[in-house]
Amino acid sequence: MHHPYDVLTPDSLAMLQVISETGSFAAAARQLGLVPSALTYRVRQIEDALDVLLFDRTARQARPTEAGAELLREGARLLREIDAVANRVRRVATGWEPQLTIAVDGVVSPHTMLELVEAFYAMAPPTHLKLRDGILTGTLEALTSGHADLAIGVSVEGSNVAGLQQGLLGELLFIYVVAPHHPLASVPEPLTDATLLQHRAVAVADSAQRGGATMGLLGGQDVLTVDTMQAKVQAQLRGLGGGFLPEPMVRPYLEAGHLVARRVARPERNMRLHYAWGGPGFTAAGRALQWWLNQLQSPATRRALLENHHHF
Repeated sequence: MHHPYDVLTPDSLAMLQVISETGSFAAAARQLGLVPSALTYRVRQIEDALDVLLFDRTARQARPTEAGAELLREGARLLREIDAVANRVRRVATGWEPQLTIAVDGVVSPHTMLELVEAFYAMAPPTHLKLRDGILTGTLEALTSGHADLAIGVSVEGSNVAGLQQGLLGELLFIYVVAPHHPLASVPEPLTDATLLQHRAVAVADSAQRGGATMGLLGGQDVLTVDTMQAKVQAQLRGLGGGFLPEPMVRPYLEAGHLVARRVARPERNMRLHYAWGGPGFTAAGRALQWWLNQLQSPATRRALLENHHHF
């Protein structure tokens, strides 16, 4: 009798996936370039070694049994892990990461980010890039939870995270703005908390999976919560509420008269933003991460990431 080691090879796991996807032994045999009897024989070998039935043969289609479905699930995971090992080995050989994930906060200029992406691809690196949206503590959490390799626009301290490294991106002024037809546009300044409390605020949901933070909200205030900074700008342009927004992001709307800035009694919000990398288990930056960190050394690039919001 065969040992599971002999039959649970990447090749046979991939074969089982094909049978499940095509729904029949005949179709799977065609796709794999095997004669149906050879395919059936290989499946029976696996079933004998594990002492289970993997496919229900009474139906016209090859439907996985519960045991078969479990093997397919675990098999898919094993195949992914084999891919990951191969990627890691290739990365070690070339110094390039197979994938680099960057968490980008909603206050960061998407135009400048895409210009950097363009420059990155111009080197024809073997690295797949993945950009993730982040808001407030979620931008840092993507990094510390292992879902990102670099976080740009971190507004919270991550100094308590082992191995985390960060650099200063710059300071960003948040100003309170409303649409010209909003009631708060014509109230005498400075606007007190008591006045603001009577009107709806527009807030961006923190993208952190747990906990999360809010900015500039008052207890008991009606709040419209949206998912992105762009949606917050649009909601405030429509007069659906008021709120703090980064000055570079709203500058064109202020100049065109589509939004008005109001002075509030609470102090102006100047936010220090960082970029961060590393964290638990981090050893050394691969060539892709190193390239991005080199770009972030440039004061002009850092400034553009915070200010270049309307480059068409």
